[in-house]
Amino acid sequence: MEQSDTWGMAARPADGVSQPTVDLNADVGEVDDPAHLEVALLEVVTSANIATGAHAGNPAVMDAAVTTALRLGVRVGAHPSYPDRAGFGRRVISTSPEVLRSELLAQVGALDSIARRHQSRVHHVKPHGALYHQAATDESVGQVLSEVVASFADVALVTPAGSRLLGPNRAGVRTIAEAFADRGYRPDGSLVPRGEPGDLLTNPAAAAEQAVSIALERRVRATDGTWTDLIAETLCLHGDTPGAAGIALAVRNALESAGVLVVAPD
Repeated sequence: MEQSDTWGMAARPADGVSQPTVDLNADVGEVDDPAHLEVALLEVVTSANIATGAHAGNPAVMDAAVTTALRLGVRVGAHPSYPDRAGFGRRVISTSPEVLRSELLAQVGALDSIARRHQSRVHHVKPHGALYHQAATDESVGQVLSEVVASFADVALVTPAGSRLLGPNRAGVRTIAEAFADRGYRPDGSLVPRGEPGDLLTNPAAAAEQAVSIALERRVRATDGTWTDLIAETLCLHGDTPGAAGIALAVRNALESAGVLVVAPD
């Protein structure tokens, strides 16, 4: 699909003023059949976090996701998880650092092998679910994750805005700060836990407003109505959110109409 046929036109920045930019990413490949791949979502975003089989997906879906992402000019990223298909990767699985390291190396390596078969590579790693949140707060888990990412040349680590993993770390991994267009925030800047009131933003207009606020004002309105600072380089949309494709389109149109250039990071 041609981008100009669907997405809003970005306003020109004033003379001497840099145009604000943001990456728009989505968690995809969380299906069992390539026929159900979230193609409509991939047609809108600039980066894809592809499930690597531990919480969802399989090799056939991974291959289809990589093929589709590359055809659409979307950056390919790995979306590893604790091995927890029954819990969709949203439960902490107690394991040793050695076992976790091996599990993550296998997951990221599998997607990287598929990407290289298509003359590409994994650009970034974004952990999923419980692993994503634990790595941002638990030093030992974060270190294992960073070391795994460092095993792959020129691969970045996506982590929550405000995470202790941001900036220089012992593994020397480049980090990308992430915020969410389709999730609610608490006053302390953390996400509203899933299952609690306000956890998901399923209204496209609300998600679009939140995305623009983060991209331009570097703040987000929490569920209690207060504002909290939030600095992010990439905004996430979840493929399993009801109406995800429509939400993504509304978000992208709103960002570009507000003068934000939506582009994948180098």
